[in-house]
Amino acid sequence: MSVASHQTLRVLEGSYVLERAADGTDGVPRADVLAMVFGPDGSTVMRRNDTGADRWSALWNGDEAHDVQATGMLSAIVAPLAAGGLPVWVVSSYDGDIVLVPADRLDEACEVLEAAGHQIRR
Repeated sequence: MSVASHQTLRVLEGSYVLERAADGTDGVPRADVLAMVFGPDGSTVMRRNDTGADRWSALWNGDEAHDVQATGMLSAIVAPLAAGGLPVWVVSSYDGDIVLVPADRLDEACEVLEAAGHQIRR
């Protein structure tokens, strides 16, 4: 049985929004910023906002850190979500992955992941 197919994910407190930052200075780390990605299209900020439109809920699989060369860890999470028609936005750190799902579909996402063999901690 693969470690990837039986992960423990924790639902992070609150809701998050995704925003484009005009330049790197817009995303100066603040307490509400969970992640910032610098890409060829500019910067994207994932920040806590419990009242914003288009809110996302965050699932974290890094409490039980996996080897950075472990294969299939992220795909074991996003594949069942995709099969269930759930959109995701993902960012990874050294110890784990943050998988965002639409806040209004969190319960559905948790059910899909549990059916796939994962444990969800709320």
